[in-house]
Formats: sequence, C-alpha cells, structure tokens
Amino acid sequence: MTAVVGADPSYALAHLDLLESEAVHIFREAAGEFERPVLLFSGGKDSLVMLHLALKAFTPAPQPFPLLHVDTGHNFPEVLDHRDRTVARHRLRLHIVSVQDYIDRGELRERPDGTRNPLQSVPLTEAIRNERFDAVFGGGRRDEEKARAKERIFSLRDEFSQWDPRHQRPELWQLYNGRHSPGEHVRVFPLSNWTELDVWQYIARERIDLPEIYFAHRRELFRRGGMWLAAGSWGGPEEGEKTERRRVRYRTVGDMSCSGAIDSDAATVNAVIAEIAASRITERGATRADDKLSEAAMEDRKREGYF
Repeated sequence: MTAVVGADPSYALAHLDLLESEAVHIFREAAGEFERPVLLFSGGKDSLVMLHLALKAFTPAPQPFPLLHVDTGHNFPEVLDHRDRTVARHRLRLHIVSVQDYIDRGELRERPDGTRNPLQSVPLTEAIRNERFDAVFGGGRRDEEKARAKERIFSLRDEFSQWDPRHQRPELWQLYNGRHSPGEHVRVFPLSNWTELDVWQYIARERIDLPEIYFAHRRELFRRGGMWLAAGSWGGPEEGEKTERRRVRYRTVGDMSCSGAIDSDAATVNAVIAEIAASRITERGATRADDKLSEAAMEDRKREGYF
C-alpha cells in the first residue's frame, strides 16, 4: 500500500462513521441527480435508520422528498402507530397506498395462505408511476438475503418496475449511474453495505427510538411452518393450531402473516446487540415465511416489482 505524503495516520473513521458517511453520500447524490425521489417508510427499524440518515444528510434544510408506505392491512398496530408519530414529529409528507383498497376494488385477490406481502408489488408500482417518482429509497441490505446481495446501490427498474439481475451497472469508486429512460426508475439502497448488527449498533449510538415490538414482550402466538406467528384477523390460527402466550421479540417486521417472532429476553438495545452477535441465522432466514416459499422466492418477487 502506498503511503499518502502528509497524511495523518492517526486519523481514521470508525466503522459506523464510514457506513454513515457512505449512506449520507448516497442520499445527497440521489437528491442531486433525480427530480422526484421518495423514501419507503414503514416504521420498522431499517426505515427508521434510513430516515435518521436522510435527516442528517440535509439538515438544517428540510428533507427534500416525501415518504411512501404500502400498507398491507396486516401490519402490526404498534409499528403503524410509531410510523405516524415519527412523521408528525418531523412534519414530513407521507403517501400511504393500501393493499386492502386494491382487494376491495377486485384488482387483487387474497392468497390462500393469507399473506399479503407478495401483493404489495402492484400498489407500489402504480404509486411510483402515478406520482412520477424516479428514485425510490429502500432499506434493503445485502446481508439479509441472497437476491438482495445481487443488488447494486443504484438499481434500475423498467417501466413495469421489474428488475433484471443480469443487467447490473458497475459501481466503481462510489460512482453511481442513475440514467434511466422515461417510465423507468431507480431503486436506491443506502444501507446495502450494512449488516443487522451494524444497524443495531447505530441505533444504540444515535439513540433512535424504535417500536416496542423489537424488544422482549409477552404476546399471544401460534406455531406454523416452524415459526411463531401472531394471532390476528388475517387468518390465524386455523383449526388445530393452538395459541400460547410467550416472551418474544421481532427481528424484522412486515405483514403479520409472515413475520415470525423469536423467543427472547432481550429487553434493551444492548441486550439485542448481544443476541444478534451470537446468532448465525439472518433475520429474514429466521423469521420471514414469505422467503421460505421457494429457493428463489425473494428474487421472483423482485423481478415482479417488489422491493
């Protein structure tokens, strides 16, 4: 390695500072390159970290783009409450697209398994097209799942919001290519190089407020497909599935029908960090039923427009 003349060897950014700097750079690059960006925001931990970084990137100016949430109708109430409080506190603009509205109009049909996560693609695609969003920030990370590991930080989508993993653009020296034709848009992933542990360590350092669902609590659950799922109006439990009250927490939250809880006593951020550091299973691999439908479940959904 060639030494830089005059450089101070004692000056080096810490790991979290490097990740934060990269994410802030990505937000600023996208805001400068695109006309109508939007940030996907559900109130979950990754979207809360993204929002925190976006606010840092543009302070003291107001955030230059709105938020968007595709509400499946089966989201955890405490997460939605946290979403709304956060939006109100920062005086942000939030677009909400409802999967239930599409079902009521007959444009989507309920799945036999009750999960609505795969049904988000059409409402998301139409919201992007109707609002003419040309860049969509998402909290996907490469450590979550192998299809997400294939994504570039700036990932092109065609006019149907579809993704072709064979046509990925090179991203050398943090140079991002946002070129797109009319009707196309770019998905932008500021947290691509973060891990679940990085996210939680950053939450601890920045004291980011999270929904209580991420910490150990008592909840009524039932067992299905090797996972503990929350009882609710979405269709569980079915006949023969018994509920029991357990002390659990959630590593990732989405549709109640496919987000599994884990047994846990981790009631603080530091306790969660210790738990994750000892885990050898990714958060989606451990707790997301929609990723277990097939070996390529996530990639198939992404090809259809899912985030």
